[in-house]
Amino acid sequence: MIDEKKVMLMTRMASYESNEGREDLKISAYYRKDYVGLHIVYAVIWATIGYGCLAALAVICMFDKLMDSMSMNVMVGLGIAVIIGYIITLIIYAAITYVIYNRKHQRARMRVKKYNHDLARLLKIYEKENR
Repeated sequence: MIDEKKVMLMTRMASYESNEGREDLKISAYYRKDYVGLHIVYAVIWATIGYGCLAALAVICMFDKLMDSMSMNVMVGLGIAVIIGYIITLIIYAAITYVIYNRKHQRARMRVKKYNHDLARLLKIYEKENR
């Protein structure tokens, strides 16, 4: 006779495995600190590339104005403003990345724990059947 609890449990587990389970298992294989740190490094790299492109675009667009007011004070001030803007951009990107990927890892870990609990329940059902 078919056990309805076992069928429902197996259906739920199969649905999880085929949908979000693959990604969750990959995410939960990392320690949270390592997972978040890796994505912060990626975000810093992409933020640097993006900031460099925007800075180059701004220089190209304002090239005439920069050449008209070419003095040491203007260049130093502009350099300091670019560096401060870059540091602020990196801090914002790192903070946002930390929050997003920390939450993503926690949620994936909770779903994997629930899946493991269901797996243990299924194992107990099979042990009861074999006795």
